[in-house]
Amino acid sequence: MYLSGKRALIIGGTGGIGRGITIALAQSGMELFIHGGTSQERMTATLTAVQSFGVKAQGLLNRIDGDIGPFIAFCPEPDIVVVAHGPFLRKRLVETTTEDWRFMTINNLAFPGALISAFLPGMVARKYGRILLFGGTDTGAIRGFSTTPAYSAAKTGLAVIARSVAQIGACFGVTCNILCPGLVDTEYTDEETKSYNRAKSPLGIPLSPEIIAKTALHILESPALNGAIIQIDDGINL
Repeated sequence: MYLSGKRALIIGGTGGIGRGITIALAQSGMELFIHGGTSQERMTATLTAVQSFGVKAQGLLNRIDGDIGPFIAFCPEPDIVVVAHGPFLRKRLVETTTEDWRFMTINNLAFPGALISAFLPGMVARKYGRILLFGGTDTGAIRGFSTTPAYSAAKTGLAVIARSVAQIGACFGVTCNILCPGLVDTEYTDEETKSYNRAKSPLGIPLSPEIIAKTALHILESPALNGAIIQIDDGINL
């Protein structure tokens, strides 16, 4: 009801958590602009799925390298932006290279920040906007990480962006929040990681993209949540 007729840009919307959110937004009656990586097969399958709900949808295949130009041209005035893309890296601090830091920072922090800088003025002018970013497990506060420092540092930095947007946009109906999932099994999860996820999940059952998508939809619908960091992780303690 709250999202019907809006225009949404979903970054990383053809697989995993991003695809779950894409389907949920399609069921809400939105016009969708769906970004995927390099797989035309995944894009075609996603477009077919969302169009079955009778909504308009377009797709863009593009590797993220810091250039936001193609995304602005693809969807110049979105009402809703969801950044579900965010490559993961497991490396100890002493093993992390300069290129690792650059790649993690560009993809997980600089890129979503630049998108928001580009789209926020239009949202403020229209007096409506919803931005949802994805953090990592346990990145809702500053803490140390033994095996994921580069990834987790970039994801933790998203909180500064979200709260800065909230300061600017609150008076204009613009919200920006961060969702930090726990352990999630997707089509990308290998068997070793699935075993780890089952062992570490409090109930022995990892989260699914569909559960994450339901929570994401609630956040996007709510005008009251703004600048929030929301953990959906079954109370996991890693």
